[in-house]
Amino acid sequence: MERIALKAAQVEAGVAKLCKDVLARAKEAGEADALAVVAIRRGGVQLAARMRAQLGKALGREIPAGTLDIALYRDDLSQRGAAPVVGATEISFPLDGKTVVLVDDVLFTGRTVRAALDELVDFGRPRRVWLAVLVDRGGRELPVAADFAGAKVEAGAADDVQVRLREDGAAEDAVVIKPRRGP
Repeated sequence: MERIALKAAQVEAGVAKLCKDVLARAKEAGEADALAVVAIRRGGVQLAARMRAQLGKALGREIPAGTLDIALYRDDLSQRGAAPVVGATEISFPLDGKTVVLVDDVLFTGRTVRAALDELVDFGRPRRVWLAVLVDRGGRELPVAADFAGAKVEAGAADDVQVRLREDGAAEDAVVIKPRRGP
C-alpha cells in the first residue's frame, strides 16, 4: 500500500527551495554566470527542466542543460543479467569551467550519483558540481551528500520512494512511498 509523503504544493515548494538555494550559493560564490543544469535520466529530467526554467527566469538568461544516461556506468551491470537499456546522454555545451547542478529526483544509496559523476567527467572538467535532489531519503551506501535537497523523507530500506510529476503523466505532483517489489 502506498502513502503520500509530499503533496503537490509541497513538491512545488521543494522545487522553489532548490532554486532559491542554488541561486544564493551561486551568487555568493560568484558563479551565477557559469551555471549549467545536468539531469540524471530518468527521474531527474523533468525536475531539471523545472529548475532550469526557474533559474533562467531569475538570472534573465538561458541556462545550458543536458542529460546523462548512466546505464553503462552502474556498478551492478554484472548482476543485472541482460544487456542494459541505454538511453541518450545529451550534453551539447562544454563543461569546462561550468558550475554544474547535477539533478536527480531521489537520493538514496549514492550509487546513481557516483555513476553520474563518472560519466560527467568523460565530457569535460567542470569547475564544480553541486548535487540537487528533490527528496533525500537517507540510507547511503556511499559517502555522497546532496548540496541541495527540496525535502527529507523518512522511508525504510524495503520502501520505494517515487516522485510523480505532471510532465511524466501524473494527475498531480506527488512523492509517494510504497513497498519495494522483488529482491
